[in-house]
Amino acid sequence: MKDDIQRVLYSEEEIRQTVRQLGAQISRDYAGKNLLLVSILKGAVVFMTDLMREITIPCRIDFMAVSSYSGTVSTGDVQILKDLGMPIKGYDVLIVEDILDSGRTLKYITEQLQVRQPQSIRICTLFDKPEGRKAPVKADYVGMLVPNEFIVGYGLDYNEKYRNLPYIGVLKPEVYGG
Repeated sequence: MKDDIQRVLYSEEEIRQTVRQLGAQISRDYAGKNLLLVSILKGAVVFMTDLMREITIPCRIDFMAVSSYSGTVSTGDVQILKDLGMPIKGYDVLIVEDILDSGRTLKYITEQLQVRQPQSIRICTLFDKPEGRKAPVKADYVGMLVPNEFIVGYGLDYNEKYRNLPYIGVLKPEVYGG
């Protein structure tokens, strides 16, 4: 797998420090609130696992699985494959996403959750790729900015590979035909 990586963009330690800072900020901002973390599967599960260990206030967790990609390209058609397992009315929902790229998926999810009457909905993304934005979505918590390149690792994949890398790397274009 390492031979497929063009360069390391963010090291394991840089990610760990960023997640620690995000957890501290979320803990301050949501103190005294009814926090529900919603992880978007599969990519965000690694981030959410580390993030929730850095959050020092009570919180609940749940998961959604959505699909909008085929290979390296967003189809623009978002489908919910797994919905939440609990009602969210009255909760302060924090959507936890691995990367905010086109914004289409998060726009769709936010709209779907809003009709369920949560107290609030905000977005936390570990990686933000503003150059890829197609929908008007802005995260409330952003860990790191990433260039408009195909990145993998720390939950991010290409055809279900590379999620288990402990760092973020730029995938060589010849691997994905780019």
